[in-house]
Amino acid sequence: MEEALNSTIHPTCLQEPPLAVDIIKQLDVFGVALYSMLTLMSTMSLLLYLEECVFIYRKVPSPKKTTIMWVNGAAPVIATMACFGMWIPRATMFTDMTSNSYFAVVVYKVLILLIEESGGSETFLKRNYKKTFKISTGPCCCCCPCLPRILVTRRMLFLLKLGALQYAILKTLLSILSIILWTNGNFDISDLEITNTASWINPFIGVLTIISLWSVAIMFMNTCNTLRSVRIIPKYAMYQLVLVLSQLQTAIINVLALDGTIACSPPFSSRARGTMLSQQLMIVEMFIITLVTRALYRRTYDPLPSDPDNDQNTNISPQAPQWEPAA
Repeated sequence: MEEALNSTIHPTCLQEPPLAVDIIKQLDVFGVALYSMLTLMSTMSLLLYLEECVFIYRKVPSPKKTTIMWVNGAAPVIATMACFGMWIPRATMFTDMTSNSYFAVVVYKVLILLIEESGGSETFLKRNYKKTFKISTGPCCCCCPCLPRILVTRRMLFLLKLGALQYAILKTLLSILSIILWTNGNFDISDLEITNTASWINPFIGVLTIISLWSVAIMFMNTCNTLRSVRIIPKYAMYQLVLVLSQLQTAIINVLALDGTIACSPPFSSRARGTMLSQQLMIVEMFIITLVTRALYRRTYDPLPSDPDNDQNTNISPQAPQWEPAA
């Protein structure tokens, strides 16, 4: 039965992804136009990002400009890596790991951006002196409204930073480990056996992702009203959109490809074709996001006004400590 089934499947559907030269040879007029347009989009995304970096470097003070450059680079970097993966399908493992590792750093940088938009760590602690933060937010505690509010302290701020930083560090290390295991044939996302290392590494990365996103969500939910003047809500929305498109959308397409819903189309196997479709969608989506983030970040904003309540408390009790010392 199995031999009869295999005899009806095109041989290329069971092979590895094609080489770049094989793709070029099989492109028709529509394929040439499509690949050219997508390559142009990814190139434009990168050029617009580089021009925006020059503007930010000249107009935005340190250290905020470095953070903004990191956050702005998410869409152009993902689009560029998707373009490389589209032309060189066998390099998909490397391009995906590069994009995911970069975005892991962006998650941490978004948290730092929220703090720096508030004036920096010291100003943030002074502004929120004796205030409490709500922690019953997504992605893991949005259904727990009974959770107590936590007092804003230096230790709390350190834990939030640590929650986002651990993902940036461990995700990069696990990506390198995954590539090493993949070259040895021990890492395969299509293999769901318990003995496959992907069955252990990916769930662990999922836990790290939830913790880091929760830390950033806590900071955003409690500072979004204060930072409305710097348009932090649309900025955060663009970060969330990149997260959904680069992680959730890709995961859904990969599942459909592994399930056989996305049909094989020589010279692409079902899995390789799903990856190709994901990358082509990603280039278009990241190009649009690059244009939107350019409009949001390529401008200067007035600094936040001082907190009248905090100034009053400072004048009344100058001897009182304004935040807890580091533990």
